[in-house]
Amino acid sequence: MTIKAIHTQVRFDQLVSKLKRLGYRLTPQRMALLRSLAVENDHPSASQLYDQLRSQFSTTSIATVYKTLNLLKDLDEVLELGFSDDDNRYDGNRPYPHPHLVCIRCRRITDPVIDGADTLLHKVADVSGYEVIGHRLDFFGLCPVCKEHELGIPERK
Repeated sequence: MTIKAIHTQVRFDQLVSKLKRLGYRLTPQRMALLRSLAVENDHPSASQLYDQLRSQFSTTSIATVYKTLNLLKDLDEVLELGFSDDDNRYDGNRPYPHPHLVCIRCRRITDPVIDGADTLLHKVADVSGYEVIGHRLDFFGLCPVCKEHELGIPERK
């Protein structure tokens, strides 16, 4: 079993365990949605999650997806990234504020590992006198695939 597969299973088990402990129903649709959130690293939108769910459960509504996402948001188990010109995106793997790289062409979102990001948060609080209760740090640009495409370099297969 790969490290990613182990992390996915651990995250899925955490989500299921918390919902069970709090007395929430674990329908097959909700379980499938939890699994998708644990597996996905690319910050899917509600409509992308809905499309995945509908392929397994044809009678599922988009309301089911939003209700579960809102519940997980309220439980601090999913991070919602709102964009004014795009669907909101969701991170079920790292449900806490952290830096994101957002491609302005394909809309891919990745989580860079940036040393000192937490130090920056404390520095901002110290310098400003604010009690920082949340933050969001997004970097926008072209991902490597879109950058190659823009430069006319053939895509790698």
